[in-house]
Amino acid sequence: MASPRLGTYCCPTRDAATQLVLSFQPRAFHALCLGSGACSVALGLLQLLPRRRPAGPGSPAASPPASVRILRAAAACDLLGCLGILFRSAVWLGFPDLVENISSVNGTDVWPAVYCVGSAMWIELLYSACFWWLFCYAVDAYLVVRRSAGQSTIVLYHIMTWGLATLLCVEGVIMLYYPSVSRCQRDLEHAIPHYVTTYLPLLLVLVANPVLFQKTVTAVASLLKGRQGIYTENERRMGATIKIRFFKIMLVFIICWLPNIINESLLFYLELQPDVSGSSLKPVRNAAKTTWFIMGILNPAQGFLLSLAFYGWTGCSLDSQCPRKEIQWESVTTSAAEQTSLSPEGSRKCPPSGKVARVGGHNSDEALSMLSEGSDASTVEIHVTSESRDRNEVGPVPEPRGGL
Repeated sequence: MASPRLGTYCCPTRDAATQLVLSFQPRAFHALCLGSGACSVALGLLQLLPRRRPAGPGSPAASPPASVRILRAAAACDLLGCLGILFRSAVWLGFPDLVENISSVNGTDVWPAVYCVGSAMWIELLYSACFWWLFCYAVDAYLVVRRSAGQSTIVLYHIMTWGLATLLCVEGVIMLYYPSVSRCQRDLEHAIPHYVTTYLPLLLVLVANPVLFQKTVTAVASLLKGRQGIYTENERRMGATIKIRFFKIMLVFIICWLPNIINESLLFYLELQPDVSGSSLKPVRNAAKTTWFIMGILNPAQGFLLSLAFYGWTGCSLDSQCPRKEIQWESVTTSAAEQTSLSPEGSRKCPPSGKVARVGGHNSDEALSMLSEGSDASTVEIHVTSESRDRNEVGPVPEPRGGL
């Protein structure tokens, strides 16, 4: 699981609340994390790898849109973070002597501290980057619809994600382990910056992404109405598909990370009490232990659950999967241009206003295709709507005359 308590545990003078959860059935807890992480990695790879198919001999190699790259980057960060949880749990279970020396103040062996601090930083950095990528996905979806264009600055997203994730992680670790690992965690105020830098991107996704998704859905409805002046059943169903997809993303995120916020609130409350072991605080201690184990199950499972939210289940048939229905925007616009050039009057007159509007419609269709990436139903509806609109705008093709 991804918790700032993993880094706090590396301090020999850790607080009583951190000691409470990390010393409660540690072998059972790490075995649970190991099993949940292994299942998530295996199912996630089974879910995503079969989607990679070689392109046909005549199909050009097109660069994927920014939304696809963002989702791939978020999936990669989640996978690497889950591997960090697997490594930490495997070492905890396989090398108990190494783990016991973490609490040694006067020990000369540096490997326990390297293992504890290194694994905690790895998990925090990768999951923080995953949170920033999910925030970039919401921002990109909103910007694409608002400007009706599919060209997003993926380099800027990389700089923002890795720059902020690295900056917050390094700053939190320096504040926590100053002046050294053996003398860190002197009091609660000393560890607060570490907790803030860990939960800031998580809270940002929980607060900002629903707002951005709602604004995007509203903009999609306006975009669909503006293409033809009407709101057809196919376009209504397309907007509902995008809305449901955003809802699934936030539902998975809340399910996987709400236990972390509850657990941290309970532990923070315990730290403020003079006696953590008091009888009146037993319900709070039990709730903290319960949410701690729930975190060990749900945090590593985020990657697989998000793949279900994006694509549905695709890993059942490895060999007999149907090819994905791609949107051939170039063929749609090219066919409209070819039909226009066949008209004997096309070389002397400007195209009608409907054909000029089609150029802008191409950008709006591309924006909608990015939002519906991974949903075969919605992409087919976009394709059908675009073709029918082209036929209505271009009109019947006149028969060629005898002489030129």
